[in-house]
Amino acid sequence: MPLRIVKLFVSATTTTTTTTVPTVNRFYYVTTAQTTAGNTLTIAVGSFDTDAGTAATTLPTLATNNSYIDVFVNGVQVMSDLLTYTAGAAGSLEIDVPAGSEPIEADTPVVLEVVNYAPSSTSTTTVIT
Repeated sequence: MPLRIVKLFVSATTTTTTTTVPTVNRFYYVTTAQTTAGNTLTIAVGSFDTDAGTAATTLPTLATNNSYIDVFVNGVQVMSDLLTYTAGAAGSLEIDVPAGSEPIEADTPVVLEVVNYAPSSTSTTTVIT
């Protein structure tokens, strides 16, 4: 009998299910004084109210590559390059008011939204031989 090459054939299918579970935290502040162009509005964590209406005690840490913040001043979204966000119990939000722009007036609402995702995936592989 001549030599033969035996080739193993394996067929497999994989199904992957990924879920993204967002955690959304919103914080609210009303300015107490005008912040003029060329200056920075700094809001300490304790100055924010939470969705529950209580004083914030910490700002959430941002999950690496799975999070973002949005800031709205008087209902208008602020460009991210104008923001500095610091998480934690000593956290703060800084909003730079660019030279040549209008000031942020006293009694202006500021909304900070922090979104963190906790994605998870499961895969099932079926091998058919």
